[in-house]
Amino acid sequence: MKLSEFDYYLPRELIAQQPATPRDNSRLFVIRREAGWFEHRRFHDLGEYLQAGDVMVLNNSRVIPARLIGRRETGRLVRSVRSSQLDQNTADKPREAGGKVEVFLLQEIGDGAWEALLNRKVIVGEQIIIADGFSAEVVKLPTEGQKWLVKLDCGGRGFDELLEQYGQTPLPPYISPEDPSTDSGQEKIQEQYQTIYADPGKKGSVAAPTAGLHFTESLLEKLQRKGVQLEYITLHVGLGTFEPVRSENIKEHQMHAEYVEVERETVARLQKAKQEGRRIIAVGTTSVRTLEFLARQEDQDAEFRDWVNLFIYPGYEFKMIDSIITNFHLPKSTLLMLVSAFAGQELIKKAYQEAIVQKYRFYSFGDGMLIL
Repeated sequence: MKLSEFDYYLPRELIAQQPATPRDNSRLFVIRREAGWFEHRRFHDLGEYLQAGDVMVLNNSRVIPARLIGRRETGRLVRSVRSSQLDQNTADKPREAGGKVEVFLLQEIGDGAWEALLNRKVIVGEQIIIADGFSAEVVKLPTEGQKWLVKLDCGGRGFDELLEQYGQTPLPPYISPEDPSTDSGQEKIQEQYQTIYADPGKKGSVAAPTAGLHFTESLLEKLQRKGVQLEYITLHVGLGTFEPVRSENIKEHQMHAEYVEVERETVARLQKAKQEGRRIIAVGTTSVRTLEFLARQEDQDAEFRDWVNLFIYPGYEFKMIDSIITNFHLPKSTLLMLVSAFAGQELIKKAYQEAIVQKYRFYSFGDGMLIL
């Protein structure tokens, strides 16, 4: 299967720069797989497509302010990528005179060590000073398929405290916030780029599970009153979700593993619902991959904590989910391949063409899609 099969042209003006207000006023593109036809609604109409007994699974991971700005200890300044390396088409941006260091934390390895992205040459042992008593040492340079490794020194202070004080929310490269450098601008970004149900005790994502951005408290309450059962899983969104596919043969692509947690009680309730023939509706591709990975485990009676690198593309046989709530995804992305596996390549192609004609808003802050 070729990567080029998942390409499409999107007019730049259809890339959403701001979320809908209120969140659930975004549009909802409904795909009925069996009938092969579409409906155009608003996200707050979602309840009309759900019924009592349905189980809706949401990813409650919280986005961390993973973008840190500092300088080399020597006084020479460099700049690491934001999330621009996540987009293979994004060119390196011009550096300020002297440069800056932007350390984009990707995934915690343990003991203060993090995989990170930088876009400039550094040497092992270099110190990047973020603030007094807060620095990052370059431990390892990237090799094929690997990223930089940095070790954070918090000077005896709490990491979460320092991250909240000095970190910035890393937005995708196709979003240009109006005023990202001010405190008020950062607060607005952090609020917009976080689901309302993100758990403060589940910090770890470097990007939002964006299908969940459409939900409001009132919509969730409305669904629960209707009898929809809400369940939460945790997948810390990292490079596995957004790493571009670089091989023309997509089967050669290796997914980057992401950390997942599912409580034992949640696993039991999901199993019971499936046995009773109730529908499982996954909110977002992260929930899809978590549930499908879980369905393939031999021991399904225990709490689940593991690293997941499940790559879903056309030909995959789904075992757990019955419906997906998602956004419109980038060309040639693993996310587009996943929804194509669920709904069929041709139907998804037609849906995206129709969405462009109808001027739906695409990507992270864009409109939603319900695949039934």
